[in-house]
This record gives sequence, structure tokens and C-alpha cells, in this order.
Amino acid sequence: MGTVLTNNHYLFTSESVGEGHPDKLCDQISDAILDRCLELDPKAHVACETYSTTNLILVGGEIGFQDPNPELPKIIAKEAEQIARKVALDIGYDSAEKGLDGAHCEFINRLHAQSPDINQGVVGKGLDEFEGQQGAGDQGIMFGFACDETPELMPATLHYAHQLLLKATELRKNGTIAWLRPDAKSQVTIEYDGFKPVRIDAVVVSHQHDPDVEYDTIRSTIIEQIIKPVLEPTGLLDENTKYYINPTGKFVTGGPDGDAGLTGRKIIVDTYGGMGRHGGGAFSGKDPSKVDRSAAYMARYIAKNVVAAGLAKRAEVQLAYAIGVPYPVSIMVETFGTETVDRKKIETAVEKVFDCTPAGIVKTLDLKRPVYRPTASYGHFGRDGFSWEKTDKVEELKAAAL
Repeated sequence: MGTVLTNNHYLFTSESVGEGHPDKLCDQISDAILDRCLELDPKAHVACETYSTTNLILVGGEIGFQDPNPELPKIIAKEAEQIARKVALDIGYDSAEKGLDGAHCEFINRLHAQSPDINQGVVGKGLDEFEGQQGAGDQGIMFGFACDETPELMPATLHYAHQLLLKATELRKNGTIAWLRPDAKSQVTIEYDGFKPVRIDAVVVSHQHDPDVEYDTIRSTIIEQIIKPVLEPTGLLDENTKYYINPTGKFVTGGPDGDAGLTGRKIIVDTYGGMGRHGGGAFSGKDPSKVDRSAAYMARYIAKNVVAAGLAKRAEVQLAYAIGVPYPVSIMVETFGTETVDRKKIETAVEKVFDCTPAGIVKTLDLKRPVYRPTASYGHFGRDGFSWEKTDKVEELKAAAL
């Protein structure tokens, strides 16, 4: 039965996937290899892709070290395998029965050097008019989003979906629910009144498990030990909230054995759960010269500061770039009618306060550090510890916009 809604009420749903989801396994391997490259050379240019299926992990893509030390490519060629295996084992993939044996599965390395045509535009050796300036690593459009639905200034649907799987991972790894296996997905559907969450309409959790666990045990345990502890404090659960737990009745075969994994396939999970627009570029495995990643972080940083400054309740920022060009070709700020000052004033303030050049983004957010593997599961946004989540431009924005 569907929920009958009236006036300005509607349902919105976001999904999350756990760190053991095959695509997230691949994202984490790609970002772990990126982190190691940045440890060896903070100026390294990396586009690392990972693929996994039954009994196989394959890494490929391009790595260009700017440091001329000839040993660096040899080091990463040697270490890529141990990095990939460690990530799989850290997640919990330690046997074929769980979906992958990280210690003993086949491993294939197809990493190679970066194209010199791309490199010359990034390092300022492209067209004469841009000589000496860091250009964007590719063309593209990037979006950032923030809203006041949660203290993290993230959409409630996505934030709660992530929190469910973080809780499940905690209980799996500390042995509280020992029969859980690494692969997992969640969805949270919220009823909104305009832009305000008013109740949780449905919760979906599909979690891989050992074969000898009864369905009733799985359902009751996930509801009582994962869903309710996470969602009851929100005050949004009610007697009509629907729970869909492992809706097929069985989820034993999972991980790369159940479904092949690939870097970059969970871009909506990684960002705003569909609540904000997405430019289409994936993040994991890419160094910060790739504006697919760095400019998306900058756009989130801008949007979050706009909302934190009280200039709007919702903000979406678009940045656009051309490969090799050392500045954005456009900047847009959308506030969905929630602005407290004229939107054009906000846009002008953003352009004044934030340096959105590729080089400026890297400097502002300090992105040439090995900080990327933690971003690769449970969302790149809305979590503490990342430079793009700071709200340190609030006062500058207010002064520029008011």
C-alpha cells in the first residue's frame, strides 16, 4: 500500500551501501593506492581503477610521478598488490565463503604511466596563454550541496542511511552480531513537508549473513540492534514506519562473488543521495588535480559555509572547468527560494571569498595529503575530519553578502 500524501507533502528516498559492497571495496582499494602514491610524491597524478569479481582483484589506470626518482613507479608496482589485499582483509573479506579471500585471491596489476598530453595541461605546459599555471585535469561540471535538515548540513535521508550501515559495521566487527558478513545496503524514505522532514516512512536494510541464521532472527536483530538505536533519537519513527529487512529472505552469497565491483559506480551514495544534482564524475582513485574530485569538494565547502552562515537554508553550487584552463569557466549558486539575502549577493560573495582555481582549491583544502581512503565508504560529505567540511568562512561570507 502506498502512503497517501496531501498538499506539500512528499516522500524522498536515499540509499547507502556498506564498506563491504563490491563497488565500495573497489573504491577503497583505489583510494588506498592513491594515498600511497601521495605519500611517495605529493604531486603525483593518479587515476586508479579497481575491478573485482569471484576470486579476483584487478587494478589499472594511470600514475604519473612528478618526482623524477625512477624508483617510485617500481615501488607502487610492487606495493599495489599488498595494498589491495590489506583493504579486502580490513573490510572482512577473509574467506571465499564471505565473497572474497583477500589473502589468496588472484591479483592482476595493469597500472601504467599517465598520458603526457594530459600532464602538460595540468602542470602548466599547455597553451602559451596558460603557461606556468596549474590547469584543470579535465573538463566537467561539479556540484556541491548543503541543507539544514541535520547538524551535518546533509540531507536527512542519506545521513540516516549511512548511519545505519556504520552501526551495522561496528556491531559486525566488534562481534556483537557475529553472523553478519561484510556486504550490506540500506535505504531510508522520509516524508517531507516542503523542505522539512516530518517522519520516516520506510527503512530498508539488506545485510549479508551466515547461512545458518533464521530469517526471524535476522529481522528482529537488525531492527532492534541497528535501526532503532540509530533512528529512534531522530523522533521521526512512528507506528506506521515500514521495515523491509533482507526482502528476498536470504543474503548469504555477497561481495564480489555475488556481484562484480568497480570503482566509481556509487556516485550518488558518495554525494547527496539524489537530493542535490551530480556532475557525473566519480571520486575514488583520483588525485586532486582531477577537478571531478577536488572541485566537488570545493563546491560542498562553499555550499556548507553558505548554509552555516545563515544566508540560505539550502544551497547548491555548480563549478565548471575546461582541461588545462587555470580557472573555472562558470560558478553558480542556487538557493531554492530559501535565501535570506538576494541570491546574486550570495553568488558575488562566494566568488570573492573562495579561490576556485584548480591550484587554489588544492591549497585551500590541503588536498595533496594521503587522506582519501576514509572518504571511500559512508559518504565523502557530512563527516568530521575532512577539510571541505569546515565552516571557517562563515564570517567572511556574511561580511561580503550582507
